[in-house]
Amino acid sequence: MTTINTIKTNPYTDQKPGTSGLRKKVKVFQQTHYLANFVQSVFNSLETCDGKILVLGGDGRYFNREAIQIIIKLALANGFAKLIIGQGGLLSTPAASHVIRKYKADGGLILSASHNPAGVDEDFGIKYNIFNGGPAPEKYTDAFFQHSLNISEYYLAEIADVDLDNVGSYNIAELEINIIDPVTDYAELMAEIFDFELLKQQLSSGEISLCFDAMHAITGPYAQRILVEMLGAPADSIINAEPLLDFGGGHPDPNLVYAKELADLMFSDAAPDFGAASDGDGDRNMILGNNIFVTPSDSLAIMAANATLIPAYKNGISGIARSMPTSQAPDRVAKAYNLPCFETPTGWKFFGNLLDADKITLCGEESFGTGSNHVREKDGLWAVLFWLNLVAVKKQPVAEIVQAHWQQFGRDIYSRHDYDAVETEIANEIFAHLIKLLPSLPIQVFGQYTVAYADEFCYTDPIDQSVSANQGIRIGFTNGSRIIFRLSGTGTVGATIRIYVERFSDDVSQHKADPQLALAELILLAEQLSELKQRTGRTEPTVIT
Repeated sequence: MTTINTIKTNPYTDQKPGTSGLRKKVKVFQQTHYLANFVQSVFNSLETCDGKILVLGGDGRYFNREAIQIIIKLALANGFAKLIIGQGGLLSTPAASHVIRKYKADGGLILSASHNPAGVDEDFGIKYNIFNGGPAPEKYTDAFFQHSLNISEYYLAEIADVDLDNVGSYNIAELEINIIDPVTDYAELMAEIFDFELLKQQLSSGEISLCFDAMHAITGPYAQRILVEMLGAPADSIINAEPLLDFGGGHPDPNLVYAKELADLMFSDAAPDFGAASDGDGDRNMILGNNIFVTPSDSLAIMAANATLIPAYKNGISGIARSMPTSQAPDRVAKAYNLPCFETPTGWKFFGNLLDADKITLCGEESFGTGSNHVREKDGLWAVLFWLNLVAVKKQPVAEIVQAHWQQFGRDIYSRHDYDAVETEIANEIFAHLIKLLPSLPIQVFGQYTVAYADEFCYTDPIDQSVSANQGIRIGFTNGSRIIFRLSGTGTVGATIRIYVERFSDDVSQHKADPQLALAELILLAEQLSELKQRTGRTEPTVIT
């Protein structure tokens, strides 16, 4: 008989999940009762845990394995019937979503802080995904937080640590534990979506050369299995392939700054045909060609315009959705093909209802996330395979595909400026200042830009009518240009202020323009309106993408 201990505890007041779950420094999660409090609060918010199936895995960062052992003991004590756990405690976020869906689990706990740095002094995270494989909507996360504020005890089974490293099934008391290969189910899904025969022919022959940067994070084993073993790409096509507890000391965010090794290669004389990177937990992607970077907004638009060339989408797509700060490039494709197009807040959970209702097939965010109805998370390797399949079918380099798209639809010249770790009080003051400014902005003229509207974005879900307010500040101009300000919820220190600027051009001579030069007037206007540099003392953004 397994002993179940009731552990007395006191609430922590800082366990409100953000757009991607609860993220804190490792040392915060290592505080007495901290992780157990939050997980028990999640379990308490469910109608019952008895007889349910839970998927469990993470991105392999520091504290991943220890956290999984604690969660196993909590799950057994709370009456779960079955745990499906990735071997070694590993599961990429999109793979976890697929496993939840494939095995009809009731939900899953994904241990990740995504693109945030890892290590003993860095970040850890945990989020709950519901039965459809998608991140818990706000009604769930609000309930988690309320339970966390009132928790007084949690329940822990008195068992030895579970062997996470050997695939197989066994029982501990009434709990069935399945340790699964973390890659197999996901790789089989990718083979159903894409033309693996065509890809194998072109990758193994060298007709398409590539470099994939796994950034010492979770996608290393996935890329090795799919790109090398299944599709025949040379082994040296994958760099930084071994998942490390600290992601090799790097910042696992797939952009031109943090994936510098890849970016330098792709803009050199030695560049292969195709380059890509994914992030800490495998849900983000960066796409590059020989001497070209594809913005995530353009990537989504190009995918939508060419979806019928991919086997899984050969009969067309039902619609497109993008997060509000993502450029309007996908909207132009939707309009041209008479497809529904939805603008949602940032956060993948907002796509879930639209996907479940078959209102959309493709969706994406400017923060290097794209996905489809195959799972309920953004999916980095899926996006990489989509682009590889596109290059293989079109027999064109990435640059030609992008430029042909701009010729047909015009170009939304776009950039994002991030100011990381801004003191929270100062960040809040900047946004309070902007909100106060909004009513006075319409019809004002700033150089060549006349303000058409200025507001705080509020989203009403077309499926369940739930309302999400305060989702970012929008300033739109009569020529279709936009400036957007948003506080990001993914950091663990201070606040990250993101400024997004875009303007549309159907002038082919502008299509190769440097975005920073083409957008200079809007960038300066954004800085002046927000008083950001003046208030923060910063002279430049932390990251420009």
